[in-house]
Amino acid sequence: MTSHQTIDDLPTPALILDRAILRRNIKRMSERLRNAGVMLRPHLKTAKSVQVGRMAVEGHDGRITVSTLAEARYFANGGFKDILYGVGVVPSKLAAVTELRRQGVNLHVVTDNLAVAHAIAAAAINGDTFSVFIEIDSGGGRAGLPFPALPGLLDIGRVLHKAPGVELAGVMTHAGHSYHQSTADGIAAVAEQERLAIVTAAEKLRAAGIPCPIVSGGSTPTALLSRDFTGITEMRPGVYVFNDLDQEFIGSCGAGDIALSVLASVIGHYPHRNQLLIDAGALALSKDISAQEFQPKVGYGTIAHAPARAMAVVDCSQEHGFVGAEDPLPYGNLPIGSRLRVLPNHACITAAAYDRYYVVDSDLDGGKSVVDVYDRINGW
Repeated sequence: MTSHQTIDDLPTPALILDRAILRRNIKRMSERLRNAGVMLRPHLKTAKSVQVGRMAVEGHDGRITVSTLAEARYFANGGFKDILYGVGVVPSKLAAVTELRRQGVNLHVVTDNLAVAHAIAAAAINGDTFSVFIEIDSGGGRAGLPFPALPGLLDIGRVLHKAPGVELAGVMTHAGHSYHQSTADGIAAVAEQERLAIVTAAEKLRAAGIPCPIVSGGSTPTALLSRDFTGITEMRPGVYVFNDLDQEFIGSCGAGDIALSVLASVIGHYPHRNQLLIDAGALALSKDISAQEFQPKVGYGTIAHAPARAMAVVDCSQEHGFVGAEDPLPYGNLPIGSRLRVLPNHACITAAAYDRYYVVDSDLDGGKSVVDVYDRINGW
């Protein structure tokens, strides 16, 4: 990677990562959780990059979360040894888990199912071991034992606790419903739901004589805006490293805290409909419209550096993005071939289209030069 390369030299579309903003985001979360006395287990499904992962765990004990076995292998090869595979495991994947654990990686798995708990117990033979979290649904309605009933919690806990070679590492949840709040009070209320759900589950297990050492919460909004971490031992925020429009409008970050953007070229002018075309469409930006819940005009991403975010990708086909605005577009400032940067609705989904980050640093030269290239892992 040559140091004289600028973003004007890059093929488009390209994924741009501002290292200065990335570092600020990481520092903010790191200090927040350290001051709260809570361990940080960053969810690296957002970045999927060893370079970003190493920055995220600096000053902490190195534990991380991943969402695929491909990520688990990639980060294990990058030197990470305490990894939570945070998606419900199925018996057919236990062999792959075992392979990593034999290499000295403490790869934890997750379940909320009694049959899977029995399968894990049965697979712990010939010296092979497993470490398991029980997933709790704290209100997001995706996966986990629903709180407050927590049906089957003790049955699953007993199977895992009694099985030779199996460790019940703890309980975990993802407070995904925090993404539908846009006030500090609303997010704090979800954070308290999250806390009560996992702390209650842990206490219920312990009262039955079943150890539950780790009580693990998750989500960037609740990690930042929770008012009480009592009983929680670790948090697993993820998107905070980059942030996005969704996080901005939720209230987890400010307008200057979005580290990720998609560099695109202007490929067409259409004054009769007050639009221009760019070469970044659905595959380059994703069709995630999460931020529209609070700001409908953001479309499929807003144009960075446009005054008051006045320009947005209002529609997209596979390889075309349609940029529009309420006021007449400044075609003279955006000739064919010029570049602009699109801020993503959901950083995790947008980044998934790319195999690398072109790293710039706005603290050095306004983000014009490519100062590094970070790789990332895709697939499953």
